[in-house]
Amino acid sequence: MIRVPVPPRRHAPGRPGGSVTSPNQPRHTGPDSEYPTQQIPPVHDGGTQAAATRGPGWSTESREFRYGTDPILQVEGLAKSFGSTQILKNINFNFQHDAITTVLGPSGTGKSVLIKHLVGLLAPDRGAVYVGGVDIWSMSENERYDMRTRFGVCWQDGALFGSMNLYDNVAFPLRKHTRMSEKEVEKTVMTALDEVGLAKAAHKAPNEVSGGMKKRAGFARALVMNPDIVLFDEPDSGLDPVRTSLLCDIIMDVHNQHGGTYLLVTHDIKTARKVSDYVGLIWKGEVVHYGPAHEAFEHQDPFVKQFLAGQSAGPLGMD
Repeated sequence: MIRVPVPPRRHAPGRPGGSVTSPNQPRHTGPDSEYPTQQIPPVHDGGTQAAATRGPGWSTESREFRYGTDPILQVEGLAKSFGSTQILKNINFNFQHDAITTVLGPSGTGKSVLIKHLVGLLAPDRGAVYVGGVDIWSMSENERYDMRTRFGVCWQDGALFGSMNLYDNVAFPLRKHTRMSEKEVEKTVMTALDEVGLAKAAHKAPNEVSGGMKKRAGFARALVMNPDIVLFDEPDSGLDPVRTSLLCDIIMDVHNQHGGTYLLVTHDIKTARKVSDYVGLIWKGEVVHYGPAHEAFEHQDPFVKQFLAGQSAGPLGMD
């Protein structure tokens, strides 16, 4: 099991000490109307403000009381092959509580396969995934189903239902997994859409919005069930640098408000540098580095240094 020191907490620009943007300051403004100017209320101690804005579906119970300070999500010796091709060899991670971790690596290194293991969509050939200290494959099917409701997952393309508008996409898990009234659903959904800058686009269908808006709608849907863990599969894929930066700001904003364990898998160095508390690197199915973000970007390991610097010379070739 990899043990890493706890780094200083990172916060969004302009937020020393974790304070949220003043209600008088705009956020998520961009070059077009896709990112309307918005305002957010201050967050008070204990997360009660977050609970109030979320509505009845948002628990006021502190995650520290629910899970303690140990990592909520752990991976031990994970291995997975498809046919004769081994994708993951010996993966070990402790994803830290109330932190944003980015897992980097070249394309085809198994980052998305790792995410599917974390939520129990794939069973490992060897090793284990622990959620709240429990091996998910020692759970019954019903327990594993309940475990998945603790996760919010933002898939690469948003994974939206094309037959539903953005509002109904975000409302879908609430209608399926809770007994909320439609009034409660509306309050929760519109709060989540507002947090990601999409309140004015709630009525639009997925084919009427940009790729970046689809990703943010997927993020809003991931938030409404009050997840303890939020996973992002290549959130910056297909976005231009400006929209990538703005999406990172939204991720950091929401995390600073609500906390939780966030995990991003990507190959984008700028995203990792901007949002990460911790950085892990996977190469050829193995973890070659994992630790506080500042250590990763100062690391002298040949692969780590080459990948993070984007250099052509080094052990990482074209194969």
